[in-house]
Amino acid sequence: MAIRLVAMDLDDTLLRDDWTISPRVVKAIRKAQAQDVKVTIATGRMPISTRPYALQLGLDVPVITYHGAMIQQVISGEILFRRVIPSTLAIEIIQDVSSRGFYAQVYLKDRVITSKISELSEKYVRISSVVIEEADLVKTISQEPEGVEKILLMAEEADLDKLSPILSQSYGEQVHLTKSKPYFLEMTDRSVNKGVALAALAERLGIAQEEVMAIGDSFNDLEMINYAGVGVAMGNARQEIQAQANIITATNQEDGVAEAIERYVLEDGQGLRA
Repeated sequence: MAIRLVAMDLDDTLLRDDWTISPRVVKAIRKAQAQDVKVTIATGRMPISTRPYALQLGLDVPVITYHGAMIQQVISGEILFRRVIPSTLAIEIIQDVSSRGFYAQVYLKDRVITSKISELSEKYVRISSVVIEEADLVKTISQEPEGVEKILLMAEEADLDKLSPILSQSYGEQVHLTKSKPYFLEMTDRSVNKGVALAALAERLGIAQEEVMAIGDSFNDLEMINYAGVGVAMGNARQEIQAQANIITATNQEDGVAEAIERYVLEDGQGLRA
């Protein structure tokens, strides 16, 4: 069956290590679009950090952000789906992790806020090219009637791996914990992930599960890789991710997204049509 929808993670997947998209990848995506294949981004990033890449590629379908907690039209900014961590729960989590000495950021639509700007904040800014606000997190969240899209913790991977089961035990029935990078531990509402969001988008577009390809590299991509008819892991993905994919492509530095699209999506490709 032909692929009609391709969803790609951003960091370490669509993007090279310098956070740019290679000319070969751009060409492959545009060729797929010319063959009436829908192409979208599915990322843990916030919309404002995702939009420049979506515009560069001329994406004409909604993009998935915040690990699936928000689906938004690129040009108009219209929010098609939004699911938040309730304010009371978000405050409880922030107080908990802060008491344990962990750096935290919260996300409100296109705002990212932390209690104190630090080296970790500056590292995040270099990656995402967004402005981080400094404010009292508890006070800020309490003024938000609905809640926050995401809570992100930054620390050494070993420290996050010790913290994760503690948070899962305390909040696992209410939030979804995942990693987009070894040093990012991220929380969204329990009901959302990239796989759920991609399934909803495919249904909206009238595209069958078997006609969907998902490409990713990290733990937050597992749900969409498992959902898609063709799940693709990058060559730079961790072994745990590659083990659950149908296909392993080249690394993000070696145009892995382009390789997957050229081989398995385009009409002159060989893989799925052989």
